[in-house]
Amino acid sequence: MAQSAVAQPTVTTPAVPAKLPIGAIAPWAVFLGILMLVLLYFVGAEQGATSLVSGEGVHEWVHDARHLLGFPCH
Repeated sequence: MAQSAVAQPTVTTPAVPAKLPIGAIAPWAVFLGILMLVLLYFVGAEQGATSLVSGEGVHEWVHDARHLLGFPCH
């Protein structure tokens, strides 16, 4: 009986996540921030004196989003 029937567990070290440099993340963060501001403008302010697009087309496309986010529109 010198041999064991049960295998001994091996000790493993936990995996360390790869480090991302801030230079790789910053352009994407700026791009997404600008995109969110543009979307917020079209949903919340694209109507009236600061309108970039004439007519009611944009208003009709984002009408439900305006109500969902609490922007008054009528």
